[in-house]
Amino acid sequence: MQADRDIPCLRVPMQRLDIGDSICEVWHGSGHLTQGQCGTIHYRHDEGVLFGVIALSETLFEAGAGKTPLQQATESAYRQVFALLDTLHYPYLFRFWNYIADINTHSFGLERYHQFNLGRQDAFLAHGRDVVGNVPAACALGTTAQGLLIIAFLAGRVAPLNIENPRQISAYEYPQEYGPRSPTFSRASLVRLGQDEVLFISGTASIVGHATLHPADVVAQTRETMANIKAVLAEANRLASPSWFDLSSLSYKVYVRHPADQAQIRAELERIVGTAPNAIYLRADVCRQDLLLEIEATAAQPLVFMSGQKD
Repeated sequence: MQADRDIPCLRVPMQRLDIGDSICEVWHGSGHLTQGQCGTIHYRHDEGVLFGVIALSETLFEAGAGKTPLQQATESAYRQVFALLDTLHYPYLFRFWNYIADINTHSFGLERYHQFNLGRQDAFLAHGRDVVGNVPAACALGTTAQGLLIIAFLAGRVAPLNIENPRQISAYEYPQEYGPRSPTFSRASLVRLGQDEVLFISGTASIVGHATLHPADVVAQTRETMANIKAVLAEANRLASPSWFDLSSLSYKVYVRHPADQAQIRAELERIVGTAPNAIYLRADVCRQDLLLEIEATAAQPLVFMSGQKD
């Protein structure tokens, strides 16, 4: 059916490393669903939440005015997202997924991830959006899709609680050694959707403060990454009402730089969680050359109302 073909679908060009059938992650709406296209964004929404997907080729842009093609593509994509959300009145961004070709390579004298951060922040600033504090959860991973920038996003009409990790400097406050502009994302977002609280944990890695730890030890990096996720969970549980999240309640995406490391990462993750986690493992480049893996996670818990508490 044409309606099914028009559903916004994010196709991620990454090899799955664990054994299993092909998967499709589905976000369900409620009530009447509306879908459409605005510019190069395909979207669908219900009364409370909007999901959208955009893919832009860098070949549409030429270097000029001090901006690289990737920087321009990123700024264009994010400007389109913000304009759509303003038009349809979904002001609050919950989560971004960013997939960037050759994220660690250099061109025009600058690492491509740093070019992406420039374009992203330019768009935030152009639309009067905060670039510190009130920013959505996000990830940014590298793919082999030549010259293609792929972005998906979730937004809504209720403000999320943005969560930071006390073990880390907020990404938007990183020093300039990590690029001319800091990354624009929070460590997690906690959102009340209907009768659930949904936790979106951003791409998380072996970083404490702002420095990479254990650059050559994939098991130690896995352990440090999970310590960071535990710290984010503790903050989320402090703010939840009270919906208690734990490691076993999370659904994980594990991005692995070197496929040969997958077995060690999986074994360490199972040891820490205490059971076989709900996880998939994907081959991807991570935003820093010395990071061997990155993990993102999501969970939903029903709201619990205490005696005398009203919805």
